[in-house]
Amino acid sequence: MQQLSGLDASFIYMETGSTPMHIGSLAIYDQSTAPGGHVTFKEILRFFEQRLHKARAFRQRMVRVPLSLDHPYWIEDPDFDLEFHVRHIALPKPGDWRQLCIQAARLHARPLDLRKPLWEAYVIEGLDNVHNVPKGSFALVTKMHHAAIDGVSGAEMAAAIHDLSPDAEVEGPEKPWEPERLPTGIELLGKSALRTVMSPARFGKLLYRSAPSLAKVVGGIVNRELKIPMRVPRTRFNGTVGAHRMFDGRAFDLNVIKAIKTMQPGTTVNDVIVSIVGGALRKYLAAKNELPDESLVAMAPMSIRPEERRGAAGNLVTAMSLPIRSDIADPLERLQAVNEESAQAKKLAYTMGPTLAADAAEFLPSTISGLIARTYASSGLADRVSPMVNTVISNIPGVGVPLYSMGSRMVATFGLGPLTHGIGLFQAVLSYNNTITISVVSDRDMLPDPSFYCRCLEDSFEELKAATIDRSPQAKSSGKRKKKSSGRGALQKKKNGSGATQEHQTAG
Repeated sequence: MQQLSGLDASFIYMETGSTPMHIGSLAIYDQSTAPGGHVTFKEILRFFEQRLHKARAFRQRMVRVPLSLDHPYWIEDPDFDLEFHVRHIALPKPGDWRQLCIQAARLHARPLDLRKPLWEAYVIEGLDNVHNVPKGSFALVTKMHHAAIDGVSGAEMAAAIHDLSPDAEVEGPEKPWEPERLPTGIELLGKSALRTVMSPARFGKLLYRSAPSLAKVVGGIVNRELKIPMRVPRTRFNGTVGAHRMFDGRAFDLNVIKAIKTMQPGTTVNDVIVSIVGGALRKYLAAKNELPDESLVAMAPMSIRPEERRGAAGNLVTAMSLPIRSDIADPLERLQAVNEESAQAKKLAYTMGPTLAADAAEFLPSTISGLIARTYASSGLADRVSPMVNTVISNIPGVGVPLYSMGSRMVATFGLGPLTHGIGLFQAVLSYNNTITISVVSDRDMLPDPSFYCRCLEDSFEELKAATIDRSPQAKSSGKRKKKSSGRGALQKKKNGSGATQEHQTAG
């Protein structure tokens, strides 16, 4: 039995009926690559069963302390039932990308059962009309509660069900799994009493460790060495969140994004992504006549998980507030500004101390935290108070080689994230096999047209590419060579109406 940390428990307390606090993914697999060219649901169940020992979160359930007098505990679920967690559905014909997005959004909107291990996986068949996806492929929508994992440990949980080949052998557990009995209320209250006695001493240690960092932050702001985030404007995404979700996503060539980064020395792949998102939000809000004069600000989660804690359950994250410079029209100027803002945001986050938020969360009042969250939701305060950020941009590290699961090659993967009251737009960034996907999760009323927003992402990407790669000496030289060559190809291209060659692929 292991107690949830204060940060892990906070995701339980923050959850309301319309804001479930789970993260997840939508991955697409080509089952024609599996041994035999086909995968049955029974084989999928067997596949998961063979890998349950590779991630603790698979079979751990949460038990609450009576009256919520302390943070909950994890135990090995004595009633674990794999078929409850792995489910099977199918899309109706024609089985296209839009249908898959709608189904994924509906599944993601439903809260997890807090009396069970906090994850679910849905096998979705019938993907017969999705662009750039082999006919007969299937999808896997996974949901994992944020109380159990963060982005990094979630990637490790995903690694538990993926291999480097379609027929990889799985090593068995070092020792047989043993369930735990449910603890009694008296046992849990006894543990809570001991923690309560020790709380003043632990709180004193926190203040002692935090004082130097807080002093550095104050001094840095006074001396203008640190920059505090600018005022956050209110947008359509900053209000009370409803129970229904919208999802969509697009894929971009990672090599092109790296080339953009190379054209602007000092910038990073993350700067390029944030700049693309800033341009997309600028386009989207301008089309709605809702573009504020000030830059929108994103919350960017940062993992602080040390190497020795890789594979451990729970959250080890902090976050920085990052202006995405949606107030700048020129894509190149926006990229340079984002790079400067990112450096300042990282400097502020590390000066404060990356573990401060996680340490402070240990002392959240467990008895009233949930009441505060529910009151905030029911009172509509999110519609009136100034927002802290406008959106979340979560960049999750991936792998650069093809992966296989259930014997099938992964074609694409997209992220799913939670919404909270006041932050109704979550954008997940995942890299896989030289591709980066940007996924969008939002409230159905806040983002009724996700495909249009995705077109804004594509247009923003193309503008940044045109401002960097297409203006490079190499690109100009290549253009001159093409111009000198036979004009038949150019004429034929115009006749066919194919336009400029796209440097990225979309999933629908």
